[in-house]
Amino acid sequence: MNKPAICHVVPPHILDRLAQVDDPTVHEPARRTLEHDAQLRTQRRITTVRGAAAPTGTPSDKPERTIYDAGHQEALPGTKVRSESDQPSADATVNRAHAGLGATFELYLKAYGRHSIDDSGLPLIASVHYGDNYDNAFWNGEQMVFGDGDGELFLDFTLPVDVIGHELTHGVTQYTANLDYFGQSGALNESVSDVFGSLIKQYALSQSADRADWLIGAGLLGPRIQGEALRSMKAPGTAYDDPQLGKDPQPATMDDYVRTSRDNGGVHINSGIPNHAFYLLATALGGNAWERAGKIWYATLAGGELDANAQFADFARLTAASARSLFGDGDEIQAVLKAWSQVGVPAT
Repeated sequence: MNKPAICHVVPPHILDRLAQVDDPTVHEPARRTLEHDAQLRTQRRITTVRGAAAPTGTPSDKPERTIYDAGHQEALPGTKVRSESDQPSADATVNRAHAGLGATFELYLKAYGRHSIDDSGLPLIASVHYGDNYDNAFWNGEQMVFGDGDGELFLDFTLPVDVIGHELTHGVTQYTANLDYFGQSGALNESVSDVFGSLIKQYALSQSADRADWLIGAGLLGPRIQGEALRSMKAPGTAYDDPQLGKDPQPATMDDYVRTSRDNGGVHINSGIPNHAFYLLATALGGNAWERAGKIWYATLAGGELDANAQFADFARLTAASARSLFGDGDEIQAVLKAWSQVGVPAT
């Protein structure tokens, strides 16, 4: 397994805009978070990831979760506050983290037969109350880390279960295709996390594709921000439109693909294109999105054919192959080809 990237759910282009606002109640938490995230990425480049202990015996169909309280410090993991067998905590943040880890484990197991993040029963660890008004959440290659938000720009990062699923899916990608975190392969890395983050929420709420909101991070934005979420898979570019934050820059099709050197080549921006392709596929097929559409995406991610530097067209072609392998020459493959065509990516 190669060294993973540090993957944050709030992208730097959002924090950059907030850091430039004159109001110190806005720019100070954004600047602190940006500085912290930059330091974390630097540390990741110059240190190696300590491998998780290999599971013993047969992986269980039950998760093994441990939640720690970082106590508003930045030393991980913090103080253990809830183990798998413990009763719920008096701290709602601890309980939400515990439930979100469980919801992620459940979707991967029940829908795809995957035993935890590494498919070998990896224990799931999370630290809550990380840092001082820290405006982000991340997977660091070994565990989940949640900030409390500052209460004005962002709320508690354990609130949206899709954010938890998004970050843990970076771990799944780390143990499967390990997509490079730059350019189109990086945007695919981010998109895969959005796809399965959304599916985890839909599965937990028993929502069919037509009832889902297809938003990432709904309920996370604080009272100072005009918007409904971090990203929209249904309508990329519409998740927020705020005087301080600007307008959501995500494109829905290749016609509006953003070429930039920032954010590792726009990984959090151009992910809107494969996100929208998945939305179009899932809603065209109908029913529960984690069933047919999700199985096609999971088979592509975990099937061993996806190169680490895969581009959108490579991923699209493999989803078509996965659809044919799983379902034959029926509605599924036609819907896959149409979805990618609608976003301007060749799949044949």
